Amino acid sequence: MIFDLEKIKGYSVIFIREERIDAHNSNDLKEAILHLIERGEINIIIQLEQVRFIDSSGLGALLSGYKNAAARAGKLVITNMQRQVLSMFELTRLNRVFEIYVDLAEAVDDEI
Repeated sequence: MIFDLEKIKGYSVIFIREERIDAHNSNDLKEAILHLIERGEINIIIQLEQVRFIDSSGLGALLSGYKNAAARAGKLVITNMQRQVLSMFELTRLNRVFEIYVDLAEAVDDEI
């Protein structure tokens, strides 16, 4: 999986540089998130601007990261979601689990 990692205002921000998060690359994302959490970086923002498709394995990777961050009193939130990706979150009702922000500025300015 191709992604960039930046620290912004104390948050670890993962910029996904793929159009798809699916069975072929979701494990890479899951491992990257877990690695951050193990290093003590428990407040994570996932920026999905370039992602146009996500399947159940991609949702599972994000949910795993969410649960691991929460177990350490941190948060994993999502920003810049394309409409078709948001519809998958709505269909699975994960939009009720994750904090979803319109853009990165909104997520960083909110107290995560």
